[in-house]
Amino acid sequence: MQETLSHRKTLEHIPIFSCLLASEQNRLYQIIQEKKYKKGSVILVEDDSKNYMYVIFSGKIKVVRTNPDGKEQILVIRKKGEFFGEMTLLDGKSQPATIIAMEDATVGLISKTDFEAYFMNNENVLKEIISMLCERLRESWMMLRVLSLNDAETRLRAVLAYVSSIYGIKDQRGLIIPFKMTHKDIADYAALTRETVSRLLSRLCRAGEIEILDNKNLLIKPSFERPVLSS
Repeated sequence: MQETLSHRKTLEHIPIFSCLLASEQNRLYQIIQEKKYKKGSVILVEDDSKNYMYVIFSGKIKVVRTNPDGKEQILVIRKKGEFFGEMTLLDGKSQPATIIAMEDATVGLISKTDFEAYFMNNENVLKEIISMLCERLRESWMMLRVLSLNDAETRLRAVLAYVSSIYGIKDQRGLIIPFKMTHKDIADYAALTRETVSRLLSRLCRAGEIEILDNKNLLIKPSFERPVLSS
């Protein structure tokens, strides 16, 4: 019961759901399917499905793409209260990425039929979808700018700056990235080797720009030098 109430509250804080009438929201709570995934498990494989939109009720997931050389590239990280897979429902094309649980996660599935019935005929929801698509486009632009950087340290700094700006929790020490990112996760995000990331993170720790906390979360300190990315 408590979990159900928590999931309803999560949906109520997502703009495209909060636009629905109370009766439509109640119906949506009844038809949404919940699935649980263990850390490291694959939620959605490239070209696997064009039938569902996914809402994250708990945990975090990463959207990855495998390069021709077999190396994994993290495109974006999604957390509780965010969603993915909506693009495939809008254009009918497959998802050009794989979705993997970064930690144990609970995900809600909304079918293509319900998506079209509840969202595509609602003017307010359509406005929110347009806003969401603009945000997704800005994310893609940012990652293209980050990956175009030739210097490894600048690229790493750009990734840490970006992740902390989106997810960082501010306290008196700086910004805390509120989930564990392994050296491999960061390397996959920045398209660098794990060894390079480990070396650079050690350097930033010694310089007092970042700190790895006891729970393995990263603290980005005020002295952290954020790179300026050209438009």
